[in-house]
Amino acid sequence: MTTTVRRPTSLTRAVALAAVALLVALLAPQGTRAAGEVSFDTPHATQAYGERIEFSVDATSAAPIARVELRLEFPDALGPFIVDVPVGTGTGRQSLHYALDLTGSGHLAPNTPIRYTWAAFPAIGAEPVLSAPGRILYADTAQDWKTLKGDLITIHWYEGTQAFARKALDIGEAAVRDTAALLGVSETERIDFFIYGDEASFRGALGPGTRENVGGQARADIRTLFALITPDAINDPWVGIVVPHELTHLVFNTAVENPYRFPPRWLNEGLAVYLSEGYGSGDRNRVADAVDTRDLIPLEALGGQFPTDPDKTSLAYAEAVSAIDYLVSTHGRDAMISLVLGYKDGLTDDEAFTRAIGQDLATFESGWLANLGAAAPERFGPQPAPAGPLPSGWTGPVPTTGTEPGAATGRPEVTGAPIDAPGPDATPADSTTLPVVFGGLALVIAVVVLGLVVARRRGGAA
Repeated sequence: MTTTVRRPTSLTRAVALAAVALLVALLAPQGTRAAGEVSFDTPHATQAYGERIEFSVDATSAAPIARVELRLEFPDALGPFIVDVPVGTGTGRQSLHYALDLTGSGHLAPNTPIRYTWAAFPAIGAEPVLSAPGRILYADTAQDWKTLKGDLITIHWYEGTQAFARKALDIGEAAVRDTAALLGVSETERIDFFIYGDEASFRGALGPGTRENVGGQARADIRTLFALITPDAINDPWVGIVVPHELTHLVFNTAVENPYRFPPRWLNEGLAVYLSEGYGSGDRNRVADAVDTRDLIPLEALGGQFPTDPDKTSLAYAEAVSAIDYLVSTHGRDAMISLVLGYKDGLTDDEAFTRAIGQDLATFESGWLANLGAAAPERFGPQPAPAGPLPSGWTGPVPTTGTEPGAATGRPEVTGAPIDAPGPDATPADSTTLPVVFGGLALVIAVVVLGLVVARRRGGAA
């Protein structure tokens, strides 16, 4: 039996090529060619302090725009905060708006810069058309601020004389200079220091989640220090403590900044207390009392946020500076500096301690407790489940519980995005895309089959 293979005729080839072209057109992203038909005017942003920031822009399009989003970039964030913005279905010129709510959990600290860009998608799957980038500095406009610039710090205040601001500036400049020299870091980026003269305004600036006993706060992400200092308190010894304490945090952040992890909080706070006021009698007495009552808090429990109970908060700070004092007195100041700088390489606690003093964190803590004459603190909270029995005939080591000294423990994550910022709205998928594609494929198949039938018949007739 002989099988005859026909060579494709020119008509057959033409039909096949047309079918392929139609298929490519159907599967290509819709509206890509229309990308250049959307344009933006200059974007704008205005603020109402403590209430909202309003972003707006005018856009012009020759065809309906499928989707518009606003991209907000906050300091130290891993990426932009993306918001879907409603867009009209018509063509021509239209105004786009979005209001960022700053009330309640949406609170934003003053002096926060925000960069923003509008993006318009001519069609789902198309490349976006971007507006020119914009920038707004969210500011406390409720006060009539005066400013005084130093070598590295700019003082902002609204109550008190120029001499009042000058004294605060001198304290701050000396603290930054001394701490930077100690840790061997170079501070070149300016620091804004806002001094509030009344408690209501101070609490309003820091937000609803601020603890009642806070008199100062440093924000490393925006290089800003906030402090509550009334003009009649500028000579209070407390001012000479709180200002260096908070500015030490900013220098500490410069010394350890890395993309992987942040040191335990007790190390950060302990160093700030040690450099601003030392290991004083008050803290020594708190630690001694906790040793007697067996109420010491393990250092592992002070790696994240400190307790909210006022008494436990005071004990946490006292323990932190006690541990730093033990570190310096036992291993030397250079070891303390080496420990801090080790975190810049993204080391774990055990790695940083081993590099600096030849001991892991658990061994260091044991030595600190022995120096205090304290027993190991009792562990509370969830405990690992005991290992179950091995089935009959099975052999192998008994599983460990993970509570041995030096076992890996969770640590707080470093975040740059504003806390409690709402997540971007989910964009629903275009429900018409798949039916259109499958309908197109069916049409292509029909055209190909019909073309081949016609070509076969004409070939047979020939």
